[in-house]
Amino acid sequence: MPDMSVYRPNVGIVVFDRLGRVWLGRRAGEEGPYSWQFPQGGVDDGEDFDAAALRELHEETGISSVMFLARTPGWIVYDFPPELLGTPKAKGWNGQKQVWYAYRFIGEDREIDLAAHDEIEFDAWRWATIAEAVEAIVPFKRHVYATVAEAFTAFAKPVD
Repeated sequence: MPDMSVYRPNVGIVVFDRLGRVWLGRRAGEEGPYSWQFPQGGVDDGEDFDAAALRELHEETGISSVMFLARTPGWIVYDFPPELLGTPKAKGWNGQKQVWYAYRFIGEDREIDLAAHDEIEFDAWRWATIAEAVEAIVPFKRHVYATVAEAFTAFAKPVD
């Protein structure tokens, strides 16, 4: 078991539309095939994880019209690759320990606003299959996305 104190507490969010597709954002200013990801972000000291997930989702996407579906139990951990350690992106951590949330988007696409917050995380977005999401993420996070896809696969189908 790794020393969990060296991992930044984080929430990840998977938003499913009515067709069972997932929301993916392209990280602002990054090019290449692995620049797409789900919303995610740090949990502030003393912050409730459920509240952090909704806060991060709204800050990064403008989305607030969601219905809670599920939450992963326990932590899902990943390490930063060596080239990220010691950089501002790593913020002094060895990696992240995450709790993941699944929500159903019950709004309209026009609600999505990538400039909803001062710090722009994404410069483009799209709906994709959950399998596409696993392939679109940077390789060092791929095992996390595969675990999350398996946990939330029941939501990747159309609903009435």
